[in-house]
Amino acid sequence: MSTQNTIQIRIDSKTKKAARKTLDELGIDMSSAVKLFLTNVVNRKGIPLDLLTENGFTLAQERALALETDVAKRSAKRFATVNALMKDLEK
Repeated sequence: MSTQNTIQIRIDSKTKKAARKTLDELGIDMSSAVKLFLTNVVNRKGIPLDLLTENGFTLAQERALALETDVAKRSAKRFATVNALMKDLEK
C-alpha cells in the first residue's frame, strides 16, 4: 500500500475561488482535481494541457511566428510611399 503525502500550494484567492466554483459545478473537490492533474502529468510524461501565451498561441507557435517575423523584416522590400508600393505591385 502506498503512503499518502501532502502537497501545499500557494495561489491567489481569486483563482482559488474561481477554480473551486468550477470544480463544484463539475462535482469534484479541489484535492481530487489536483490528483487528476498530477496523475495525467505522470501518464503523459508532461503537462496534460496546452499552455498558451497571452496571444493564444503555444510557446512553440509563438517562437515560430517571431522567427518568421524576423526573417520577413530582414528580407522584405521597403517602400517610402504608397505610390512606390503600388508601382512595384503593377510590375
